[in-house]
Amino acid sequence: MTVHNFITYIRTEKRFSHHTIKAYQTDLVMFESFLLSDYELSDSSQATSSMIRDYVSTLKEVNIDNNSINRKLSSIRSYFNFLIKNGQLSMNPAIRIKALKTKKRTAAFVPKEDMNKHENIEPNPDFKAIRNQLIIEIFYQTGIRASELVFLKENEIDMFSLTIKVTGKRNKERIVPFHSNMKDLLLRYLDHKKSHYMESDYLIVSSNGKPVSYQTIYNIVNTELKKITTLTKTSPHILRHTFATHLLNNGASLLSVKELLGHSSLASTQVYTHNTINQLKKIHQQAHPKG
Repeated sequence: MTVHNFITYIRTEKRFSHHTIKAYQTDLVMFESFLLSDYELSDSSQATSSMIRDYVSTLKEVNIDNNSINRKLSSIRSYFNFLIKNGQLSMNPAIRIKALKTKKRTAAFVPKEDMNKHENIEPNPDFKAIRNQLIIEIFYQTGIRASELVFLKENEIDMFSLTIKVTGKRNKERIVPFHSNMKDLLLRYLDHKKSHYMESDYLIVSSNGKPVSYQTIYNIVNTELKKITTLTKTSPHILRHTFATHLLNNGASLLSVKELLGHSSLASTQVYTHNTINQLKKIHQQAHPKG
């Protein structure tokens, strides 16, 4: 079993997103290059714990930040777990290597006032304008991942119950609601799509009716967000952060947001709570007699 086999496995069986697969591939190719150059080892499955520790030290020496190193370690652990599962190894050499300490991660988000600016769609919009508006609205109202939107199909949208059936990581399905104003935008978009004889099952398509790529979604979101906010990061994932943060700031429970986001662990959702705490502090200062 090779890294190539592992990448094929996470693509076809685990159905990881394009972005996640690319990250795994980059991490493991870098690890293989290190083994070859420093140990003349061409078979990464023969790597030892001491070699992996040496690799971590090398990454530190070239000023790779701890978050990135931890991600690379996670990729290496997953690769060796795959080898164990397929009977090639009996023990994971990376299992006892502890993750490096990192600063508490905070999630950037678009302020509510900025998001409100995007509601004003241009007069007499064409197909692209309506589609781009819809993409932003879907991300903001549902918090789905970019990879989930790329593969979202028309028949997974229930206009009657105002819900979307989303297939997330590891093929886990969840139902996410949306507001009636997005229904109006959806219907306008679908009318445009049909009038251009676009018969694709996928919801979001290009002008020629073909499904869009992750990169196209990224570029659209980046362009649209630059129009309304001064944030440095304007990726689709920022809208996922925005969705979660705005829900929590308006009283939604952490467990509810966890389910809507499709997180398997509550720890993944807790990254958004710092924004809620800041909001509570502001309310406390304004409302408490000693504030």
